[in-house]
Amino acid sequence: MKYDFSITRTTTPKQKPDISTVTFGTSFTDHMFLMNYDPEHGWHDGRVVPYAPLSLDPATVFLHYAQGIFEGMKAYRDPQGKVQLFRPDMNAKRTQSSSKRMCIPTIDVDMYVEAVKTLVRVDQDWVPSAPGSSLYIRPFIFASECFVGVRPSNEFIFCIICCPVGSYYKGGMKPTKIYVEEEYTRAVKGGTGSSKVCGNYAPGLLREREIHELGYDQILWLDGAEHKYVEEIGTSNAVFKVGDEIWTATLETGTILPGITRDSALQVLRSWGYKVCEKRFTIEEIYEAYKAGQLKEVFATGTAAVISPVGELFWHGHHMIINNGEIGETAQKLYDELYGIQTGRVEDKFGWIVKLDD
Repeated sequence: MKYDFSITRTTTPKQKPDISTVTFGTSFTDHMFLMNYDPEHGWHDGRVVPYAPLSLDPATVFLHYAQGIFEGMKAYRDPQGKVQLFRPDMNAKRTQSSSKRMCIPTIDVDMYVEAVKTLVRVDQDWVPSAPGSSLYIRPFIFASECFVGVRPSNEFIFCIICCPVGSYYKGGMKPTKIYVEEEYTRAVKGGTGSSKVCGNYAPGLLREREIHELGYDQILWLDGAEHKYVEEIGTSNAVFKVGDEIWTATLETGTILPGITRDSALQVLRSWGYKVCEKRFTIEEIYEAYKAGQLKEVFATGTAAVISPVGELFWHGHHMIINNGEIGETAQKLYDELYGIQTGRVEDKFGWIVKLDD
């Protein structure tokens, strides 16, 4: 389906950054996508315009009550220099799910994907080609009506911005050190843990800063009720190789974000013949597997790093050294497969790639 989005090109193009030194999320492309919602017109006036500050009234409801959601995805160059996206329909579907949870009108999947493609087409010269690099795409929706009061907004803005990013692993893939958190809580049953909600992230910043000071890279969050069931690593899904099985937290609790990289990784692992167990399991079970020599690998899955191997888990004074602190064979193979598909260097047997020109 074709959508008629207007395009206004900038008259003052920016200088593109050195992709080898650019800091993630700090250098933005020349344009952005905007679309408005109100009850009379629905989602309307989709447009690409020059990147610029948004003008917001101090009473804009999002600023007070955080009625907003966001997504993250990437565009890549294939070996022929063509630009492609990785499973953008999944981001669109997750946006619909998050929207329903936050009383935000949903956007049609095809319209959402076409909005992303339209903006990336305009700014495709910003898609880098260096190894490990990509164009990060940030769609977000926020309540834009002006009032102070606790009720759903009647007006919203859908915006997409993009930023070129270099390799996540500038010095090569390196295992991380993870602190298992038992005091603070990321999400609880009945909350918003399964949605990509703006307000989910700031509450974790304090503990994240504290564990960085202790020498750890990220947090392994446990469940909010009993602080014993394994949930997520930072803003990524957590995966464990126990013996010959793959364990990851079930989505059925409603506290785990349904990661697109997670889903992709599990599909690939199953295609390789692994038994993948999506279930509830405790940190105690992980420790017992470690003591028995059965905890073979731990890694996180997410848009930014794709696969992030874990070299150490710290829990209850125990330093669990995973795979001698080295990258596991499964994690490396999975990274090579997924990143290879994303960049067109590995055959896409799953039908995940969306070409910009399609």
